[in-house]
Amino acid sequence: MDKKVTVVGAGNVGATTAQRLAEKELCDVVLIDIIEGVPQGKALDLAEAAPIEKHDAHLTGSNNYDASAGSDIIIITAGIPRKPGMSRDDLISTNAKIMEGVTMQVTNLSPDAILIIVSNPLDIMCHIAYETSGFPKNRVIGMSGVLDSARFRAFIAMELDVSVEDIHALVLGGHGDTMVPLPRCSTVAGIPITELLSKEKINALVERTRNGGAEIVGLLKTGSAFYAPASAAVKMAESILKDKKKILPCAAYLEGEYGINDLFIGVPVKLGANGIEDIIQITLTDEEKAALQKSARAVETLKNK
Repeated sequence: MDKKVTVVGAGNVGATTAQRLAEKELCDVVLIDIIEGVPQGKALDLAEAAPIEKHDAHLTGSNNYDASAGSDIIIITAGIPRKPGMSRDDLISTNAKIMEGVTMQVTNLSPDAILIIVSNPLDIMCHIAYETSGFPKNRVIGMSGVLDSARFRAFIAMELDVSVEDIHALVLGGHGDTMVPLPRCSTVAGIPITELLSKEKINALVERTRNGGAEIVGLLKTGSAFYAPASAAVKMAESILKDKKKILPCAAYLEGEYGINDLFIGVPVKLGANGIEDIIQITLTDEEKAALQKSARAVETLKNK
């Protein structure tokens, strides 16, 4: 294939991301991990599934970053996962060191790549990748709102007993407890959910969305979510690889948009071949503005630690 994507981290998120990239025939996939044999084994397993799944994507597993050279996109999932009782923010010290090291390696070998950051705490990991890489801001993107919006959509569908395909939803802000789901911009077949659900039900869905990751961590007990995060990262990669120019909520580096400066925060962006091709600024209510500013302050506090 003429496109190449490297996934760094062959754990549950990384391996599932590699699987979905290959099965959608979006690109050839390189899976990198420091644990000897793990990326090679998972890549081989996925390659052996290819005759059944009917795709011709080439899969490579390696402990050596040289295999990633010349990638169009680098998806970084490396880092320790959350355990019960931990917040995303608790991961910052360990994962910051991992992110810095990974970013240095991959960007030296793929200087024209676009980085999609999945590791937590996501907004802070974006800053580390941005500063370490020296890449322009349009080529460093965080997977946040795509996942959070998908969770919101799933919960709306469960509550109304309707197809998820009919539901559109929007979540802004940091990828954490202060994220900002926007019921006003969330619809079922074009009908605002405010017409279909009581304020109390909507508030409960908003709260469940904010705690969506923690809910799964609590159920799994030994790890964190991986199917939905992988799907979210692949949706972003697909829009870039196919130059689809989809409008997706992603963590982007803001320089005055929404009144926020020098921060990665989740906002609607246009994703195409050049990465973030436009930051979409929508008019927010006073309540929504206040919530987004609160979320930005939380990200900034964590960034300055």
